[in-house]
Amino acid sequence: MPETRPRVQSKPKKSAVEVTTQPMSLRAEIERRMEGQRLTPAHRRIVQCLIDHAPEIGFLSSMELAELANVSQPSVSRFALALGFDGFLDMRRCFRAIADPEPSVSVPQVSHNRYQTAAATEAANLVELSATFSDLTIIKKFGQVLASSRPLPVLGLRASTGLAKHFCYFAAKVHHDIRPILDGGSLTEDQLEQAYAAGATWLLVFLMPLYPRETIKAIEYAKQLGLKIALVSDSTFSNQGELADLLLTARINSNLVFDSSVGAMMLISVLLDAMCDAMPEQSEARLEYSDRSSMRRKVFVR
Repeated sequence: MPETRPRVQSKPKKSAVEVTTQPMSLRAEIERRMEGQRLTPAHRRIVQCLIDHAPEIGFLSSMELAELANVSQPSVSRFALALGFDGFLDMRRCFRAIADPEPSVSVPQVSHNRYQTAAATEAANLVELSATFSDLTIIKKFGQVLASSRPLPVLGLRASTGLAKHFCYFAAKVHHDIRPILDGGSLTEDQLEQAYAAGATWLLVFLMPLYPRETIKAIEYAKQLGLKIALVSDSTFSNQGELADLLLTARINSNLVFDSSVGAMMLISVLLDAMCDAMPEQSEARLEYSDRSSMRRKVFVR
């Protein structure tokens, strides 16, 4: 869970346009250095702050960066060391060279509050996610395996519970046997065994920060049973490739006290659509039946 220190007054944030057009080279360099690292909530807030304030990075002190990210100054120093720098000054020199703080075109500065900035960051994340949809191969594969697994167990614990519930609610309208696994503990293993015995071949997993150990253990147990893993996560978890047979990632937003996962919600809609495409006759028939049933029982106001 992110730190909850009292917020400090930060410098004016960039406009929504500026946030969505920020240089990707700085983000790419940070992600390269983060590979294999397990970042703390404070470190993830620093990452987001660095990206949001790319043109200013070369002129901030460690204290100013700490205030902008709403973390402690030692957290900034530990972050620099975690990324392989000798210290904050070494990190600042490197990022200054990448960020190029002198823009070639003058853009009017517009002050935005942190909520507007958070929303603009999510918009940028969605733009980035849309670029990954140019290759439909992995999405179609997800749709095929989710449709073919009967039953389809869906695992989502702690912060990922809401994502799993959202998927299960709509998937159950077209898939014959959706089995949500939401509680954790030894009951998870019972549910995995029951799903496998009933014929499940894949486990769909939602794994968002802070990556519960019980989720990792459940994935490992599922693989021992013989289930394959279709994983939806964010891009900062280091050993996703070791856990997943299929993987889709969506960037989270750590601008506010608690993370938001708009990109992951978008992925859910994409996966549901791909699953329906993989079983067109069944999904159409079940949706029509569901509509007739809800109308007969007057489930909805309209």
